[in-house]
Amino acid sequence: MEIIIRGNKVEITDSMKEYVKEKLSKLDKYYTDDLKATILVKVRNYTQKVEVTIPLKTLILRAEEESSDFYSAVDLVVNKLERQIRKNKTKLKKKEKSGIKEFNMEEILDIPDEEEKEIKRKKIEIKPMNLEEAILQMELLGHNFYMYKDSDLNSIALVYKRKNGGYGVIETE
Repeated sequence: MEIIIRGNKVEITDSMKEYVKEKLSKLDKYYTDDLKATILVKVRNYTQKVEVTIPLKTLILRAEEESSDFYSAVDLVVNKLERQIRKNKTKLKKKEKSGIKEFNMEEILDIPDEEEKEIKRKKIEIKPMNLEEAILQMELLGHNFYMYKDSDLNSIALVYKRKNGGYGVIETE
């Protein structure tokens, strides 16, 4: 696997490069092709964020993790990438049947399926309200998102918390 690692507000040392190569080599067993992984390390206050992007022919594996320690962030991001491969095992089998031999299917087939996730369904009554009321309701419920009927636009909208601490709104047409 070819690894391109760069730092944003941090100098990448040889030991950091070696650690990343060692950890990402765990993923080599899943692939038949030579891969190119791009790693970006960012420092923000007292945390280190590691972003890994691995473009494949059919999809892009991408994960990011943030931790106070660089090495633990790398461990977390590699675990997340492995989980993505396991999670998409059935999709990958379909890709192989269509003639794309990008994955080592023996390794992927040996991975036990994750427990079937139960899909929980809820019916809600959507009440007309403005954005400020929707944000207040979301905060009161302790959720990361809240669906409501925007009284100004007379359409369904969804307000959500962004990672940077702000809010976002998705509106329907």
